[in-house]
This record gives sequence, C-alpha cells and structure tokens, in this order.
Amino acid sequence: MEKDSDQLAETTCNMEQQTNQQERDPESNSLHRPLLKRNLTLSSSPLALVGTKVSYIESLDYEYMMGFFFMTGVNFMLTLGATLLVVFLAPTAAGPGIPEIKAYLNGVDTPNMYGAMPMFVKIIGSIGAVAAGLDLGKEGPLVHIGACIASLLGQGGPDNYRIRWRCIRYFNNDRDRRDIITCGASSGVCAAFRSPVGGVLFALEEVATWWRSALLWRTFFSTAVVVVVLRAFMEYCKAGDCGLFGQGGLIMFDVSGVSVRYHVVDLIPVTVIGIIGGVLGSLYNHLLHKVLRLYNLINDKGKFAKIMLSLAVSLFTSACLYGLPFLASCTPCDPSLVDSECPSTGRMGNFKQFNCPKGHYNDLATLLLTTNDDAVRNIFSTNTPSEYRVFSLVIFFLLYCILGLFTFGIAVPSGLFLPIILIGSAYGRLLGMAMGPYTTIDQGLYAVLGAASLMAGSMRMTVSLCVIFLELTNNLLLLPITMLVLLISKSVGDCFNPSIYEIILDLKGLPFLEAHPEPWMRNITVGELADVKPPVVTLCGIEKVSNIVDVLRNTSHNAFAVVDNQVVPAVGQVSEVHGLVLRAHLLLVLKKKWFLQERRRTEEWEVREKFTWVDVAERWGTIEDVAVTKEEMEMYVDLHPLTNTTPYTVVETMSVAKALVQFRQVGLRHMLILPKYHGPTVPPVVGILTRQDLRAHNILSAFPHLERSHASKKGR
Repeated sequence: MEKDSDQLAETTCNMEQQTNQQERDPESNSLHRPLLKRNLTLSSSPLALVGTKVSYIESLDYEYMMGFFFMTGVNFMLTLGATLLVVFLAPTAAGPGIPEIKAYLNGVDTPNMYGAMPMFVKIIGSIGAVAAGLDLGKEGPLVHIGACIASLLGQGGPDNYRIRWRCIRYFNNDRDRRDIITCGASSGVCAAFRSPVGGVLFALEEVATWWRSALLWRTFFSTAVVVVVLRAFMEYCKAGDCGLFGQGGLIMFDVSGVSVRYHVVDLIPVTVIGIIGGVLGSLYNHLLHKVLRLYNLINDKGKFAKIMLSLAVSLFTSACLYGLPFLASCTPCDPSLVDSECPSTGRMGNFKQFNCPKGHYNDLATLLLTTNDDAVRNIFSTNTPSEYRVFSLVIFFLLYCILGLFTFGIAVPSGLFLPIILIGSAYGRLLGMAMGPYTTIDQGLYAVLGAASLMAGSMRMTVSLCVIFLELTNNLLLLPITMLVLLISKSVGDCFNPSIYEIILDLKGLPFLEAHPEPWMRNITVGELADVKPPVVTLCGIEKVSNIVDVLRNTSHNAFAVVDNQVVPAVGQVSEVHGLVLRAHLLLVLKKKWFLQERRRTEEWEVREKFTWVDVAERWGTIEDVAVTKEEMEMYVDLHPLTNTTPYTVVETMSVAKALVQFRQVGLRHMLILPKYHGPTVPPVVGILTRQDLRAHNILSAFPHLERSHASKKGR
C-alpha cells in the first residue's frame, strides 16, 4: 500500500512538473500557435477543468473583445469627426490636394481650394484620419496645407479679413501667385519627409508647369526655412515636453547602420524589383481608377452617403488590424537580450507582445498595431533577417493593397505616399528574404528599393523620389541601385497607363494640358476647331449696358473680344480688333456703376478716379449679384481702359499642335483666332481658344475620325 501510494504521489508530482514545464515552455504553450489552431473552448480543453484555468480563459476572451470594441470605437469616432468636417465645412479638403495644386499651376481655376477653411479642415481632418488607423498618409495633405498657407500670405489673409497693404500687391498677379503656391507645395513636402532638396525637386518635377531660375532659389529658400524651424522645434522638444514630436531627428527611416555591398549578380534582383514595381504600380492605378469611379457614384448620392462610406471603411480597417494578428505565430525575442525582453519604446516601438507569452512577440501585430511611420521603420530595419516571417509579410502586403484601394477616395484628407511605401516595402523585403544567401544586400535595403519602385510605378516620378529616399534613409551608397530601380519602374509603368495623379485629374474633370500634343493634332487647324464651336461673341469698344448684361446672362465665357468699327474715307467701314476684356472686369463696371450718358471715350483721369489696382485684381461674383435699373440699361460703358490690347493671337491656318504648345508654354487662358484674309465681309475674329478646346478628349469628340486614322496608321 505504501509503495502504491509513493508511486501515485510520484506520478502526480511528475504530471504537475510536466504541466508547469508546458506553461513555461513556449514551444508547447498553446499561445505560441495561431489562433485558428488553438482550442480555447471550456468543454474540450483539459486545462479548463481546473477552476483557475476557467477564469483565465474567460478573462482572456473578455480582454480581447473589450480591446477590439475600444479600438474600433475610438477609430470610428475619429473617422466620423474628420468626415463631418470635410462634408459640411470644406468638401475641397478631401483627398491629398496635390492634383488640384498641379491643375492650378497649369492654369486651371480651382475655387475654394486655398482658403482658411480648407486649411483648417485639412489640418484637423488629417490628424483625425491618421489617428483613426486608416491606410492613408499625412504627406499629401501637408502639401495642400503648405499651398493654403502660401496663398493666404500672398493675398493678405482670408477674403473677409484681408490685409490691404501695398507690399502684398506684388502677389496679386497670376504669375507670382502661382510662384508662391509652388513654394508652399515644396515646403509641404519638406515638412512631410524632412527633405528640403526633395521638396524643391518635387515642385519642379511633379506640380509646376512653368519653371524658371528665379523660382528655383525661391523654393529652395522656403524649404531651408522649413527645415531650420523644424530642427529648432525638435531641439526644444528633446526634453520630452512635446510627446513624440522631437524624436527621430531629421532622418525618418535611417538605414545607414548597414554596409551596402553589391555585385553584378545583385543587379538581377534589383531589376526584378523595378519590373515588379512598374507592373504593380500600373495595376494599382488601374484598380484605384475603378474604385474611385464607384466612389464618385456613391458620393453623388449626398452627404449621408459620404459619411456612411467613410465609417464603413473605418470599421473594416479596425476589424482587419485587430483580427489578423491572431493568425500569426509568436516569435521568441533575441536571447542575447536581458531576460529575453523584447525592446519597446513605451507603447509605440518594437515589439508588440499582443497575445504572446512573456519573452515573445507577434510580428504581424508589430506591423499592424502601430503607426504607419513605425511600420515603415520596422520593415526598413536592417540586420534583422529573422525578425519577420514570410506569412506575416504576405498578410501585411495583401491587407494594405486592399486597404490602400478602398481607403483613398473617402471624404477625409488623405495621402498616397505612405500607403504606397508600405505596400512596396513589404514585397521588397519578401524578395530580399527569397534571395537569402544569393545576395549581399540586406533585407531592409530590399524593402527600401521595393518602396521606391512602387512609388515610381504609380506616381511616375524619378529625380525627386530618388533624392527624397536618400534624405529619408541617410544612405548615399544606395544611390546607384535606387536610380536604376526608379528608371525601370517608371518605364514599365508608362507602358500601361498614366500616373495616379493624371488619373485623378481626369476623374475630377480638371482640364490639365500635357506638355506634348498628340500626333494627330498636326492634322487639324485651329480654324477647323473654331468652326465646330458656337459663334464667337464680340463687344464694341463703347458698348450699351443692356448688351453687356445680356451677354453675361446668356453665356458662360470668361473673356470677350472687343471690336471697334471705324469708317475710313477711302475704304469704308473697317473692323479693328482692340483686344480682350475679362468677364470679371465687366462685372466690376456694372457693380461700380461706371456708366456714361452718351457714347464717348473716357479720359485717363476718370478711370483712375473710379478704379484701383485692388478693384481690378478682385473677383466680383456673378451677374445675378448685380442690380441694374431700366434707366441704366440705356447708358453706355467705355471698355477701352479695361481691355487687354495685346492678347496672344494665332492665324486660323495654324495646326492645333502648335497652338497647344504656345498656349501651354506661355500660360494662357484665352487665345484669339484671326482670319488669314481680311475684307468687308470677313469677320475680324474667327474664334477664341480656351484650354477646354485644346484637350484631346474634347477634340476627338468633335472629330472622331482623327483617332481612327491614327489607329489605322499604327496598325500598319
């Protein structure tokens, strides 16, 4: 009996030791296995028969559910706040704002884009959207914010509280206002990436249409001021009084701690990364185009539809970010560390323990349950060949491909830079892991090259991206292979579709003029283009008020040709093209009541008494805002002082290709078409060209045979 009791006691002791060993051994712990392979139900787990284990499992499930609801609720409220601001206060603050800036600098009027309210909504909305964990970046909105600040400084403040100082009138012309907005956009890029030279090159390569030497040093000065101020704030915040603002320095994703060595064999995977970036970038543009067209249909249904779409994306994002890490296995921390504790910076750094036991981390949670900037730092990390598993990186790549497509386009301020960097860095690191011993390039550097390739494949930028990535990563030795990757990705992407910003411009209906005309534009003249347009509307130099009101009410043109009819004794009546008068100036005349009792020319002193340079530079609303009496309708207006007497003109026999080049290079809004022959029966003005008339899509809609003939020539 005593022997049996001793054996039973020994067996019980061994079972307890095995149980304790299983609890201590992470390899045998169920928490080390993915959630789908675990069995935590009370009826089937032998550990659940013990009362303490029942309490542990119930509390575990309760904590996870409460964590999910808390995270989802906070993200939901942040997204709701950002969406309400955009929908009700400033609809133009949605999206990145870069396509609209690009269109404005190309000569397109984009109203309500650079005021105080869009800037306020952009700032607060970006904070809410990024904090909500949505797959979007702050870089695009920062470019728009910089342009808004520059525009407000240039015009002396908001419309209702504008400062009328004489020194500000320098920026009231179109050219200098475009220049200061270009400086603001480059400053936004510098603030986003802490890349002063990259900001200058971004403005040169991507947003600016007209570039000159004076604009180069102005943008460089702007970005230099930004980086000095940014550095000063970082120095001030080093004491920890500013939260996370002062951490990290000017280099956001430093990879200079690894030696860059590559051989001729390494050019093969580098070329593959470039090709993959071009193909995936063009595919991303194609799919995003389809999604944005769908979102346009949803957003056209009203404000409620916009709000519900944003909230649905927020709920889906939160569910994916919280649920997918349960699929990953736990990874033991570096045993060389003290007590095998994973390094962590408060709640923000590597690594996330999540559902793993002490001394282990969840690599997928480390990538998903963090800020986008920290996720990029994690994937860019060097000398960490076993830090992330292939399964986790594949899940991360697929998830951010889906989130990137369905998040962009909702009614919140959003950027494209960081989502594309995350997607590209994921497949870049995967390729680096696949190469393994066949390459000398670190996996973190492969991630950098993957991010650069996808950005070039989607946005089709090269020089500015190269400099931005060098300033981001602080590793000049990456320059040769980065240049090669960017050139290959852009070339491959151009074979399939336009850049993502050109697609957005087309979806928004902004008439952006490309630098190079289509080949078939040489086969049509501007005179033929004018024939398919409605007849040109002209005004006399001294016009009746009723005629001006009638023209403004029945047309939507922004400029009108001014023609004087004179009688020459030997010839008879001849017509003289005096110039071009703007719609805004006609509204100015009507609002100022600058009417004449008889038909006569005005003196210069009369004009100076009535109008100032501020009046001429202002916009004067619409014709519906003007009240004109019946007596005033019979009076006259002298349009000569307000007419541009030196407009740009072309002969009706000039090809559309030449006219487009001149129109774009000079930065025109209107171009007069004059007849080749003059005579009493020949009208003095054949037509007026605008940028809408020179768009390829509009020309082909009027002359469809041009596209067919060009396609047949290419087929032969």
